[in-house]
Formats: sequence, structure tokens, C-alpha cells
Amino acid sequence: MGIPRTISLAPAAASANNIAQSQSPGAGVITLNGSTVSGGVATLDIARRVLITPGGADSGITYTVTGTDRYGVALTETVQGVNNPSTVTTTQDFKTVTAVTHSGSVASTVTVGTVSASTAASSEWVAITPTANPVNIGIYVLVSGTVSYTVEYTYDDLSAPLGTFPTVFNISGGSLTSKAATADSQANPFNFPISAVRITLNSYTAPGNVKMKVIQSGAFS
Repeated sequence: MGIPRTISLAPAAASANNIAQSQSPGAGVITLNGSTVSGGVATLDIARRVLITPGGADSGITYTVTGTDRYGVALTETVQGVNNPSTVTTTQDFKTVTAVTHSGSVASTVTVGTVSASTAASSEWVAITPTANPVNIGIYVLVSGTVSYTVEYTYDDLSAPLGTFPTVFNISGGSLTSKAATADSQANPFNFPISAVRITLNSYTAPGNVKMKVIQSGAFS
């Protein structure tokens, strides 16, 4: 049997302006002046999605977030602007943010921060041993507080070049999809080859958190 691996997600309370407070930016650069910023760099409690909230109609421009991931590796993502009252979040998790820029002109004001809903954060990937035979992977998630979570998996190689992000899938059957309570994968077990699994917080109310344990069995070659 493989060694059990456990990962947790326990984010602090989110804030819509803890990276950049409300401002009408010019020259394409948003000033980082939120509560998480020191020396011009926003350092977040955990690697998590970045939330951008426009005060006007910004669907015609893009925002680019630059920083690092949970491992300190450089990370950049560009997202399409939206019109107030909608908001937009990154699809990748940033541990630090060193810059937020925009194309075109911001219609009104904008804030940048963290999110507690609409996909707040994902854990690191837990690699699966590819040579196990047969493939048997058990997962359980322990919940504390108020959360919604989904366990996700990928077939992609985690050692792919920098900037290549894995294609993500949810477990079929919904046994670990959009769940709010402690659950396991017994109803829909992993008995087919995959590369890795992770857990994503769809939403939470601090101090809500999740802990996922992954156990892989089979003969390893």
C-alpha cells in the first residue's frame, strides 16, 4: 500500500480590497496598497485566487496579475474584465502579487483582493504513482465549519514546462463534488490511471477548512 498523503486548506477571511484598495488607476498600473501589501508586494495567507471588482463597465479591457505561486515560482495570468456588479477571479492560485495591470482605461474604480466564494483556492496537487497495478485510490475529506469543496484530478504531467497548467476534471457521480460535509470516494472510487488529485474550496466562511487524505494501493513497480 502506498503512503497516505494529507493536505489541508484553511484560508483566512477573504477581503475584496486587501491587495489594492478602491482607486481609479491610470497608466495601466493598479497601485498595490491593501492590508496584505508590504514593500510593494502583497503576501497572502495561502496560495489562493485573486479577485478583481470593477466599479463600472470594464468588459472591454483585460487585467494581468503577476506574482508567484505557492512554491515561489513566477506566475502571471490575464483575465477578461467584467461590468459592475460582476466580479472576476483568476483561475490560478497566487501566494504573492507583485503587480496588477490593465489594458485600455478603467471605466470607474477597481479593487483587488481575495475571494471566499466562486472558487476561493485550490490545494497543491498530490501526485499518484503511475505504475500501480491495479489502480486503487481512496480519498476522504474531513470538514470543519462552513465550506463547499470539490476533489479534482488530472491526467496531465505535473512536470510540464512552466506556465502549462493541468486540465482539471471532477469525479463523476458527484461523491466529492460541491460537498459541504465530511465524505469519501467510496461511491465513485478511482480505479483508473490518473496523474494527480487536489481539493478546491468552492466557497467558505472563515474559519471553515478542509483536510483531504489520499491513499493509493496496489503493487508498485
